Amino acid sequence: MLREVIEKELSFKAVRSSGAGGQNVNKVSSKVVLSWDCINSQGVSDEERTLLLERLKNRFNKEGVLILDADNTRSQIKNKEIVIDRFFQLLAIGLHIEKERRETKTPRRVIQKRKENKQQNSLKKALRKRVL
Repeated sequence: MLREVIEKELSFKAVRSSGAGGQNVNKVSSKVVLSWDCINSQGVSDEERTLLLERLKNRFNKEGVLILDADNTRSQIKNKEIVIDRFFQLLAIGLHIEKERRETKTPRRVIQKRKENKQQNSLKKALRKRVL
């Protein structure tokens, strides 16, 4: 993944934010909408593209475009930074490959200790019985 190439492919749109804020919300376009076309992107390889489209399929629309928005603050610049950070975090999550877990053998000492505990419990319960 080439971050610089991907950053150039991002397109932004500023729209009016909803919610509380009074007259500021009605006048200023502080909400930032980010869109990124994954299918036509030059910043990701084919393997990464298929991985992203598979893992984040509920985030992409039918054309393979990822759309994120941010209206956390009243500042358009801060909202743009927030949405870019969120975008790259989402890409990192989508591209993260977990290591396969190797099963480990149970240590001999652990098996031995379990058997000793079983024998002790068996003896304890055997001593509770009534002798005829």
